[in-house]
Amino acid sequence: MTAVEVTAEGRSASEVLLWSRDTVESALRPAVDTLPPSMRRIAGYHFGWWDEYGEPAGADGGKAFRPALVLLTAEAVGGAVQAALPAAVAVELAHNFSLLHDDVMDGDRTRRHRPTAWTVFGVSPAILAGDALLARAFEVLAEGGHPAAPEAARIFGTAIQELLEGQNADVAFEGRRDVELAECLVMAAGKTGALLGCACALGALFGGGTPEQVKRLRAFGDDLGLAFQLVDDLLGIWGDPEVTGKPVYSDLRSRKKSLPVVAALASATPAGRELAELYHRERPLSDTELVHAAELVDALGGRAWSQRQADKLLIRALRHLRSAGSVPRPTSELGALAQLVTRRDR
Repeated sequence: MTAVEVTAEGRSASEVLLWSRDTVESALRPAVDTLPPSMRRIAGYHFGWWDEYGEPAGADGGKAFRPALVLLTAEAVGGAVQAALPAAVAVELAHNFSLLHDDVMDGDRTRRHRPTAWTVFGVSPAILAGDALLARAFEVLAEGGHPAAPEAARIFGTAIQELLEGQNADVAFEGRRDVELAECLVMAAGKTGALLGCACALGALFGGGTPEQVKRLRAFGDDLGLAFQLVDDLLGIWGDPEVTGKPVYSDLRSRKKSLPVVAALASATPAGRELAELYHRERPLSDTELVHAAELVDALGGRAWSQRQADKLLIRALRHLRSAGSVPRPTSELGALAQLVTRRDR
């Protein structure tokens, strides 16, 4: 069976994400409400619940993709959604901790079609709000009293360390002229794959899955996470701002060593050297130069390579999923979500 042939027997991927967002938000808001007032204000703004003055806003709060993985993997091994809800909330808190910090480190001024938290409240308050979300994530994971909580905390802590290492490498790459594709893949696996793998492992754990199911579903999440990052990097260059919430060519503008760029720079060709010269200029690139840089990445095969790799990872992830899921409906819905990852607007 190929990736294209997997279909959802239950809800569509869009329906699953709406369900996940509603389900998780019912527990996420109370978790955020316990934060100190200053941290709560920034976190609520970041989640889209209110504006900078605390007035209800109802803005985009994200797709709740990672919590959906937690809830569905719990169901896929025969467990209950309610039992896995603390793990889903913890994963969503950790994800948004990383976004708050990522926006500061990358200097991004827009997220989810709104000014980023650091541009509204300042750099230091935004960093501290991210720290508060991460601390709250560990509390939520432990508060439910689930028998698997100690093991879950260990898995969760390890994933956060891998995420931080990947994020650190991502930042370090920006100051380096030469970055190998292999080390860029390791960076992406940590930066994005670690938390998705963790989400699936926690869902299986809180759902009462066997050690083998936990292992297989974690592998599903790891592969899916790397595929997710590959597609995210494509969106960072060619994505529609109306879909991504970020300016066109945003990753090129900030000189990120994203996977399509590193793959293109690896070519020992005149066009590759031209791209390297453009990419390492000290002054900001003009709009015309940004367009040309994107054309070079495409012509050098960086775009096609990234999509091929994402497709291969998706097929491998689905093999892990089919070998671990024991309940058909959530297993099929996980497959639909996995396909959505590689079919986002390019």
